[in-house]
Amino acid sequence: DHDQIADVIADPRVQGVSLTGSERAGAAIAEIAGRNLKKAVLELGGTDPYIILDAADITKTAEEAWVKRIENVGQACTSNKRIIVMEDIYDEFVDEMVKIAESYKKGDPSNPGENEYFPMSSRQAAETLDDQVKRAVAQGANLRTGGEMDETSAYYSPAVLTDLPVGSDVYYEEFFGPVAEIYKVSSEAEAVELANNSYQGLGGAVFSDDTNRAIKVADQIETGMIHVNIPQARGAELPFGGVKASGL
Repeated sequence: DHDQIADVIADPRVQGVSLTGSERAGAAIAEIAGRNLKKAVLELGGTDPYIILDAADITKTAEEAWVKRIENVGQACTSNKRIIVMEDIYDEFVDEMVKIAESYKKGDPSNPGENEYFPMSSRQAAETLDDQVKRAVAQGANLRTGGEMDETSAYYSPAVLTDLPVGSDVYYEEFFGPVAEIYKVSSEAEAVELANNSYQGLGGAVFSDDTNRAIKVADQIETGMIHVNIPQARGAELPFGGVKASGL
């Protein structure tokens, strides 16, 4: 149980501790580790930016962004929580995301099929997400589609959320579920400013048909890992870690 964790970390045979979890849990574990002079690695929350500067094929770009967002029913630490899109392709991109979301039907996780969504990790997780979306709408966001929760289960229909006021309380929260937050920007500078306007910094990605343009923007993002023209790289040989409140 929780009381035993402190004893385990304090044991002289233990040289370090790693946690994947919430900021609250990370702070507690880091405190115990520090008190015992043990190395700690913390992977905590994330509101990862996913910047789309331009796209020759907007349909394909939307499909790629959706696959990344819906992975594990949207419950992934490094999921693209904030999708930031240039204004000249924004409307078409949002329309494509709505079209994809509405093509998904409720599925059975024991017999999964294509274009299906599945229950979240718990009823409480679904209720938390539902509360966040409702508060976002109350603060001015536009729920384009989805966002419907079953009365008794953990199913939550995939949602597309736009116009969430930057700087509002709910803007800084992590939507840990199948909700695509999409933001419109008019310049690279605005995209960078929005991407960095977060208490967290775990991962992120920048996309452009001009790779050098994407690299230039990516170099300005304050996050632990930033990718260029791929949603996320994976490999044991790659460094992994966050900045700000996303851990250390």
